[in-house]
Amino acid sequence: MAEATQELLTTADGRPLKEALATAQSRAKRRAFLLVLPLLLFIVLTFLVPIGYTLKRSFEHDGFAASAPALASWFRANPDFDPANPPEEAYAALVEDLARMQVEKTTGLAGARINYSVPGTISLFKKGSREAKTLPPPFKDSLIALDPDWAKPALWRGMASASHVYTTEFYYVASDMKLNDDGWERGEDKERIYLYLFFKTFIVSGIITVLCLLLAFPVSHLLATLPMAKSSILMIFVLLPFWTSLLVRTTSWIALLQEQGVVNDLLVGIGLISEDGRMTMMYNMTGTIVAMTHVLLPFMILPLYSVMKVIPPSYARAARSLGATSWTTFRRVYLPQTLPGIAAGSLLVFILAVGYYITPALVGGADGALISNMIAANMKNSNWSLAAAVAAMLLAAILVLYWLYDRLIGIDRLKLG
Repeated sequence: MAEATQELLTTADGRPLKEALATAQSRAKRRAFLLVLPLLLFIVLTFLVPIGYTLKRSFEHDGFAASAPALASWFRANPDFDPANPPEEAYAALVEDLARMQVEKTTGLAGARINYSVPGTISLFKKGSREAKTLPPPFKDSLIALDPDWAKPALWRGMASASHVYTTEFYYVASDMKLNDDGWERGEDKERIYLYLFFKTFIVSGIITVLCLLLAFPVSHLLATLPMAKSSILMIFVLLPFWTSLLVRTTSWIALLQEQGVVNDLLVGIGLISEDGRMTMMYNMTGTIVAMTHVLLPFMILPLYSVMKVIPPSYARAARSLGATSWTTFRRVYLPQTLPGIAAGSLLVFILAVGYYITPALVGGADGALISNMIAANMKNSNWSLAAAVAAMLLAAILVLYWLYDRLIGIDRLKLG
């Protein structure tokens, strides 16, 4: 009945009311979409596109496939060849490509691609490329006589894998797998660099998160309970680091914590340590933890403050009037209400700590380096695909953290300030 009545009603210009309402709603939706379109484009261009390209690059590398087309073609035609005993045709294609690499100056690119899975092959390719034009047939015997490493099954497995532009090989390398004569196997303990750094990064990030929580909780409670005039002044000090360059804040800790720095001078001056007993707090893990805790502390304070500010003080007074002690009131009344802020701040600080680069690079040294520094080192050495694979694994770990947070706390309860 209501729909029939709506169809009978018309607007001032004679249009049916139902049609006019639908047009107005469509116009409002288009206007809202146009308003958020710049933000949507910004997110796509600066967030989704780089992540998509990183994921693509972690599977892609044409350094060998483009430099050795003859051998790549032979691999595609003979996918079931025996790496322990490649035929003469494979060696002939290899010699042809080595000669081409010498002319086109791509020997280093091809050798670097194989070097990911079979270390030490760059010099092997350069040597073979220089002598390729002078090698007589049969090429198998000539190449092996030039260097016995050309007969290694691991090398042929690596070249067969590298002949494909897209491969999962970089994820094996990022998981500390090594390619040997029998295939991919777990490397020795001293060779497990990436997994060690992953484990170390998450442990250090957890320590920094706990330290930030312990330091931020009383500060946030003070901000939430003080009168507005006083809490506003304290909030300025909390936000002050955001107005200071991260580089300045980090390098300030170098002046404070180095052996001839302010902290050691103060301890020597008051007699707590001797001149010869100055503490080493810089260019190691101690410097990394101290500096990163200082940098990330505001990211814990703000979510906690936003939750504590809205907790009614009457709840604690009611608990005390019913006979609860201060500890019981805190544990059973106040703390449960701050859990959304604790979870949000911990998640934010932990994720930021996992991906931090500048602070560990400046104050951490070799001992304080994290997985982000290894990613940067690979990018600096033009190992783009390996760096992308490590970054993709780090991204996957972060997404798991988000999933766990959603399952345990609920993403709808996330409060960041």
